[in-house]
Amino acid sequence: MAISFDAALGSSPKILALREKRGEILAANLANADTPNYKARDLDFSNVLKKSMPQPTILAHTNAAHFATETPFLGAQLKYRNPNQVSLDGNTVEEHIEQAKYAENSLQYQASLQWIGGSFNELKSAFTGQA
Repeated sequence: MAISFDAALGSSPKILALREKRGEILAANLANADTPNYKARDLDFSNVLKKSMPQPTILAHTNAAHFATETPFLGAQLKYRNPNQVSLDGNTVEEHIEQAKYAENSLQYQASLQWIGGSFNELKSAFTGQA
């Protein structure tokens, strides 16, 4: 019987990659907090996650002229953040909000790592027969 890590780990590696990308985007926002006319950006993580979940109905792609029915999981679009108050130079980065979002994303990234670690521990336990 072949072992499929994709089946064993599910969407956890994809979620981890998306969290990593979101961390980069939030860090770029913080790095550009003093850049005139810089617009803060973010990923809509929950929207991307909803799109990546299996849909109850499967649409057939029967003609080359039809639109594709699958959206890539990491095909998330960057969106501009709506600031509470824009600075005089047009910058929309609000440092306290970006720091909070970055900290929240970091915690969620760590939780994803722990989840994947637990999955590997379960696989190891299954292979060795030890609990």
